[in-house]
Amino acid sequence: MPLGGIGEIGMNFGLYGYGPPDNREWIAIDCGVSFAGPEFPGIDLVMPDISFIEQRLKNLKGLIITHAHEDHYGAVLTLWPKLKVPVYATPFTAALLQAKREGEPGAPKVPVEIFRAGDRFQVGPFSIEAVNVTHSIPEPVALAIRTPAGTVLHTGDWKIDPTPALGQPTDEARLRQIGDEGVLALVCDSTNAMREGESPSELAVSQSLAQIIREAKGRVAITTFSSNVGRIRSIAQAAAEADRQVLLMGRSMKRVADVADELGYLEGIAPFVSEQDFGYIPRDKAVIVLTGSQGEARAALAKLSRDEHPTVALSQGDTVIFSSRSIPGNEKAILDIKNALIERGVRVIEDHDQLVHVSGHPRRNELRQMYEWTHPAIAVPAHGEAAHLMAHAQLARELGVKDVAVIRNGKMLRLSPGPSTVIDEVPFGRIYKDGHLVGTADEMGIGERRRLSFAGHVSVLVELDEKFELDIDPEVVAMGLPEKDEDGEEIGELLMEAAAGAVESIPRGRRKDLELVREAVRRAVRGEAQDVWGKKPAVTVFVTRC
Repeated sequence: MPLGGIGEIGMNFGLYGYGPPDNREWIAIDCGVSFAGPEFPGIDLVMPDISFIEQRLKNLKGLIITHAHEDHYGAVLTLWPKLKVPVYATPFTAALLQAKREGEPGAPKVPVEIFRAGDRFQVGPFSIEAVNVTHSIPEPVALAIRTPAGTVLHTGDWKIDPTPALGQPTDEARLRQIGDEGVLALVCDSTNAMREGESPSELAVSQSLAQIIREAKGRVAITTFSSNVGRIRSIAQAAAEADRQVLLMGRSMKRVADVADELGYLEGIAPFVSEQDFGYIPRDKAVIVLTGSQGEARAALAKLSRDEHPTVALSQGDTVIFSSRSIPGNEKAILDIKNALIERGVRVIEDHDQLVHVSGHPRRNELRQMYEWTHPAIAVPAHGEAAHLMAHAQLARELGVKDVAVIRNGKMLRLSPGPSTVIDEVPFGRIYKDGHLVGTADEMGIGERRRLSFAGHVSVLVELDEKFELDIDPEVVAMGLPEKDEDGEEIGELLMEAAAGAVESIPRGRRKDLELVREAVRRAVRGEAQDVWGKKPAVTVFVTRC
């Protein structure tokens, strides 16, 4: 039963239950975030509403993380205090979680049980086997989840790459063995289910990046996901072959590199240079690997595009490579950064220009191979929006899977006994991290923020004397409104006159009701704004009596 991640990309949180309805035991797989777009002003992160399982904590036996991408583990530190169960993770995921915790004051200490690909361990009634797969991060695993009712293969994020930059290829032999043992259900990544063929290998990307670095005349800056350690390593190796030195920029990039180095994933790579020393390196001997591929305004690339970094700069003749894909919703912010770079004479290379990025998710031929290896009785498309899920479902049917369950968040799908059937619908939704606080949209005031961003806010102070007359003109402070109307009149003055007129229109005897005065002024000010501007701002009125 998914509470996040099915019907959307990101915010993965899946539950598997075993047993009768009155005593069902659960495990959770992944605990991720989504990133807030402009429709959520001020919000830092979006996370799944897990209230369903919070009400059943005595039956939740553990949380298992498939890999350390933010959409799979980014909510652990925030949501674990609500769960307080053992967390199971690979060494890289566990180390990255600890590094993140050290960077967030007040973050909880999460108990983590370490496992590796190939390990088997028991969590409640579930026997879990971690199977090595390939993805764009170290140590991703699929999970074979065994119960007396059958085996579910939860793929997590994966692809088939015969030449990954780090780690071993997807474990075809073990997946075939699990398939021969019998797979009740395959819960499988749908991200690239609409794309034919196979995803190119990471080796091909590495070779392409190496050629660009060799041929570049000035500095080369490459922005990629900070978690893609294999690509960071490939870039560093290519830079060394081109007699260039590498600078890492961005807090998350440095944090991931530190963890990767501690675990041996950057063994043999020359030390990265510091920002202080970088300025002394000739331009044709420099490579920068930096954050900001999604257009984040505070990331390193955005600062370089605005020439706001104190020690590092890009100039005409330099090259910036976007070794990444754009997450839906980030296109405008990314385009703004690209345009700012181009305006300053910087060459921008994207994946449609040259092979500088490859997805970590399977295309249709890779999905076909997974079904051939595992031949599941039930197919459950996961990790995708509606179009991805439906394309995956149609492919599964074409491959001969007779039981294909297309579900969404909140749908409880019975896998056994009998054919797959939705047997319940439970509350699901989103909660929001806003600074130090976490809550629903109403609790975080998101709706009011949207209204404020659309039409601004007006504050009005009305002071009445002892006879309930206006002592002075109402004081008006307008924020986010135009200064003048189409006739050149000051809108603030017009709103002040509307407020005064509202007070004076009330018989003096009735002005003793300050709430009546307040509401009359609020309505008058909003009405005047509508007349002269065409929009109704939020209006707050304070009425005092001298």
